[in-house]
Amino acid sequence: MSRIGRLPVPVPSGVTVTVDGSVVAVNGPRGQMTQALPDAITLEQQDGTLLMHRNSDEHNVRALHGLMRSLVGNMVTGGISGFTKVLVINGVGYGAAKDGENLRLNVGYSHPVEIPAPNGISFDVPAPTRVVVNGINKELVGEVAAKIRSTRPPEPYVGKGIRNENEVIRRKAGKAGKVGGK
Repeated sequence: MSRIGRLPVPVPSGVTVTVDGSVVAVNGPRGQMTQALPDAITLEQQDGTLLMHRNSDEHNVRALHGLMRSLVGNMVTGGISGFTKVLVINGVGYGAAKDGENLRLNVGYSHPVEIPAPNGISFDVPAPTRVVVNGINKELVGEVAAKIRSTRPPEPYVGKGIRNENEVIRRKAGKAGKVGGK
């Protein structure tokens, strides 16, 4: 049995989980999300926990077992506390500002880069060099953070660009210069 798939998903108070056929809906204080389950995976509610079961030992069904448990677990976590990603901006003159619900980045181009906030995502800019992406859907938060990072990825020589908060940029040595000769 899948080591991840067999773990129960605790359902805290304030979160309701409903199963309608093969669709799981999680409703929490921060919002509601739904996820369709494959036919080979079933969900069972017991004493404030959710258990995933599979009806086959085929390779792809075993893989889906752990995946569905992780997705439903992330839905429960997102309904209670949500997810955040913090991005750090390095570079002289680089910065970010919130423009209504959207994000405006000045990252060395001739024009500011506007990034609209998708439905369910909010931006916070506690400082011009820090951007916080908040939301209840873990996948969407990561996708939006990756899109922001891709506008100016960090470069290895000077370190300028947008990076994740815990990301370490491996720096390269610059030109060695001319040694001897003409």
